[in-house]
Amino acid sequence: MAEDIEIDIDDLERRMKGAMEALRHEFGSLRTGRASASMVEPVQVEAYGQMTPINQLGTVNVPEPRMVTINIWDKAMVGKAEKAIRESGLGINPQTNGTIIMLPIPELNEERRRELTKVAAQYAESARVAIRNVRRDGMDQVKKGKANGMPEDDQKFWETAVQELTDKMIGAVDQALEAKQAEIMQV
Repeated sequence: MAEDIEIDIDDLERRMKGAMEALRHEFGSLRTGRASASMVEPVQVEAYGQMTPINQLGTVNVPEPRMVTINIWDKAMVGKAEKAIRESGLGINPQTNGTIIMLPIPELNEERRRELTKVAAQYAESARVAIRNVRRDGMDQVKKGKANGMPEDDQKFWETAVQELTDKMIGAVDQALEAKQAEIMQV
């Protein structure tokens, strides 16, 4: 019986990587001084009787570093899309030219940059907490194994494996945070 006890380290790693993906997505929605197509992902437009992501109503492009354009396919939706962008809290004033909505990205001031680095740090801390929760689940599996007669050497091996995976993923979160903060503070 004791030989059959295995800790699913691949599942733990997959769940930790999921936390990293969520962090990357949150970082992508943070507005730095640079334009990014992912900035408009959270914008929902009232279209055809339901809320629709803006990227399903037109083509989102980044023609230059400080400009996002959205080429709306249905001319009737241009006004609604423009209104949705204004009300989205992005802090960007859209300009319309026919079916093309242009979003000029304003320069960030020093105070706003500092606020954004704090927001990025909060996102990173949430990711660390998620990774630690996965670590706790892994350690609980090891404890169950111990209760079911897992040899002490195996316990140590799995505890070390789970901890090394956790340290690696937390290090990746820290690196991503440093890179994002450097990007935000770059003028």
